[in-house]
Formats: sequence, structure tokens, C-alpha cells
Amino acid sequence: MKDFKDKVMFITGAAHGFGQVIAQAGAQRGMKLALVDIDETALAATAKTIADTGATVITVTADVTKEDEVNAAIDETMKVFGQIDLLINDAGIALAGRMWELPTRDWEWILHINVMAQVYTMKKIIPIMMAQKTHGTILNVSSIAGLIDTPGMPAYHASKFASVGLTEATAYDLQRAEADIEMHVMCPGFVQTDLYHTEDHRPAQYRDDQDPYYQSEAFAKGQQVAKYVITNGMPIDTIADTVFKALEDNEFYILTHPEFNPLIQDRVNRIVNHKAPDVHVMDGLM
Repeated sequence: MKDFKDKVMFITGAAHGFGQVIAQAGAQRGMKLALVDIDETALAATAKTIADTGATVITVTADVTKEDEVNAAIDETMKVFGQIDLLINDAGIALAGRMWELPTRDWEWILHINVMAQVYTMKKIIPIMMAQKTHGTILNVSSIAGLIDTPGMPAYHASKFASVGLTEATAYDLQRAEADIEMHVMCPGFVQTDLYHTEDHRPAQYRDDQDPYYQSEAFAKGQQVAKYVITNGMPIDTIADTVFKALEDNEFYILTHPEFNPLIQDRVNRIVNHKAPDVHVMDGLM
């Protein structure tokens, strides 16, 4: 995608982090924006900041783990703008916890928002893009955690690996269908975002304050680790330029941390050589 002016961006997770800076950068390039997030207050503040620059913006407060709310947000966008040219699936959460400790509801929450929310948007927007008969672009935000594994976050890795696989497989199907829609998957490392505030955005259907897990040492440690790696990550100020440059150059995989490339290569080598994961590869990293 090279021409952004007057094109319509539909972006989830728009109130914070990657979503916020990508939306701002889209506005700077003359795009019209449909901003979607569960955090109504922060979404309104982001929208006002962008609208004050002269950009055309609408907001839809929605829980993207619910397909009906995703569909309603897309319907509202089409009602206002009549088209969607760029879909950014940014909404996501991070949950730490070992396989045998993490509550089932947390597995369901992370898979619903990190994977199924992307399914919901693409399932409805791809036919819209096809019918428009104009060039369409879809960017799914995954993570370096979708390309390599680390200890202590199996649910996060499962969701992010799924996002990468979903994006790759959808790209194949779009090619076979000869659709003029390009796919991208973003796999960033640690960046200074809002991600360690995941618990602030937990919907009621995934909440059980009586579950002792949420008062456990394991849960507290996971929160501490998340805050540490995010607050000590890469500054977010270069991310939007990286994303738009990748869109302009039609790069499928958007990576931000080349220091993780040896770990990606190590994983590939282990796969083709039938070798098990080795936790010591992570020494000094996690």
C-alpha cells in the first residue's frame, strides 16, 4: 500500500500503544480513521487528539472478543465512510502463567482477543474489500512471541503463533482467490506500550475475583515481569514509521528487534533437525 490519502483505516486496540501511534501516523498521511477499543475514556482522548489535527475520525467502543460487537463496529464504519481500505488488527493482551497454573478463563480470554478478534474482523472485512474492487491491506499485530518461545507464557505464545499462522494461511487463500488484498504480520519484541496494564481491561465475562490464583505469588510475579520487560523495552516513537514503511514496501513480516533473529534461526534449525526446545537458549534473556 503506497497511497494513504483519503483511504479508510479500521483499527482495533486504537486507544493505547501501537494502535494509538499507528492511528496518529495514518491521520498524518491523510487517512480517515475508525478507531475501536474497549476503553471508552482513553479512546475518546485519542480520537480528540487526532481530530484536533484536522483528521476525520469516528470511534466505536467495543469488546472485540464478541463477534456481534465487531460486526457492529464494521457496520458503523461502512455507514459513515462507505469503504475500508486498511485493517489494522492491533487489539491484544498479554498473560503470564505456566500451563498448569493459568485459569481456563485466561486461556479463553487471550485466545478470543489475540486470535478470534482477528478472525472476526477479517471474516467480515475481506468480502467488503473484495466487493470494493480496490486495493486492500490487512495488518495483524502478532509478536516476536509468535516466532520464538520463552518460558512462563504458554498462553501468550499459543495466541501469537496462531496469529502468525492465521495471517500466512489467509495470504495463501487470498492469492488463490486472486484478490487484490495484501497481508502483513507484525512481530515486535519488547516495546514501551500499555500491554502491562492488561488487567485494567479485563471484561466481566473473564473475571472471577474469588479465584485464589489472582492472589497467588505466581500471578503477582507474572505482573511484575510483564511490567519490567515492557517498561524497559524499545521506545514506541519509531514504531509507526516502521509500520508504514513496511506497508509501502509490501513487507510481509514486520520485525522490530533484529537481536532476536538468532533465536528464530535456532528454532528453525531445531525443527528440521528434530531437536527439542532447550530452555538454556533463553539464558540472559528471560
